[in-house]
Amino acid sequence: MTSENRPNPRFEEDMQFKRFAGPPRYNRVARGPVQHVRVVADNGVVIGYVWANDEDDAAGWLVPPGLGAAEINAGAAWLRKLRAAKAREIAPTTLLTELIRDTSDIQGSRVVPGSPAESTTLDELKELANQG
Repeated sequence: MTSENRPNPRFEEDMQFKRFAGPPRYNRVARGPVQHVRVVADNGVVIGYVWANDEDDAAGWLVPPGLGAAEINAGAAWLRKLRAAKAREIAPTTLLTELIRDTSDIQGSRVVPGSPAESTTLDELKELANQG
């Protein structure tokens, strides 16, 4: 009596892997100047910078080092703003204009008056963010 070890027929099926795109996002790299707004918590601590560059369809959120958990968590609302703006297919600098005009739906932080500013490169803005 011989027994055959036959594999389960499901293991012989051709698997179809499909790649699904995530939510739409702006590019994270800008080759030219970037406009940016500084964001502070209600206690005055800088919690990040929203930056934008229309030529590269790029925008992002930069966080200074050394923030506490509350400040880092406050940044999540700004990331949601970025993703929502891309989903609406608006230009990155138009997003900055919207943020300057109204962020009443974001609790605990705000755009600093006098924004936006411009940095010659994204790396320059990163250096500014790293200074706190």
